[in-house]
Amino acid sequence: MRTRDEGKEQLIKEHSIKMIVKKGLDGFSIQNLAKAAKVSPATIYIYYKDKEDLIVTIGAEVFEEVLSHSLKNFTPDMSFAEGLKVQWKNRADYFMSHPVKVQFIEQLRYSQLYVKIGKKIAPDFKIAMSQFAHKAMANKELVKLPFEVYWSIAFAPLYQLIKFHSEGKSYVNEQFQLTDKEMNQSLKLVLKALKP
Repeated sequence: MRTRDEGKEQLIKEHSIKMIVKKGLDGFSIQNLAKAAKVSPATIYIYYKDKEDLIVTIGAEVFEEVLSHSLKNFTPDMSFAEGLKVQWKNRADYFMSHPVKVQFIEQLRYSQLYVKIGKKIAPDFKIAMSQFAHKAMANKELVKLPFEVYWSIAFAPLYQLIKFHSEGKSYVNEQFQLTDKEMNQSLKLVLKALKP
């Protein structure tokens, strides 16, 4: 049995992410991955059972990384305004620092493998966010809403600002760069919209 090499495993992960972003899930193959990573297909099968296992495993690792970063300096007992501000800052920092991984996540989010990836992710993030929202509702800092409506109002504005930043422009401006000013201005409106 061949031994695992952490350097090769990392190389396989990096090339997998880049290839899926560039070619999509349908254009991704073990043969092309092996060629790009300069390893044999047999080497890839040391680390993963098959193509699906590779995508699901790497996808779960990247999702865990995003969720872990989102919880940095965050606790569910924070006030709603403070906690949401920390969440926005963490998410913006990660998304702008790791654009390829974010594109990778977006590819997976709309695939059939997303459910399998979700089953591999630890529940810590969901638990923390649920505790945070329920405490905010109990303290009358957050109006009670269906999850989908809450999520759309609480985070979609941030994601749209990040998208404009990533593209370097908006629908009306040739240039756009997200600053704390725009982020805080948007967050203030979000908090106002979510207050009972």
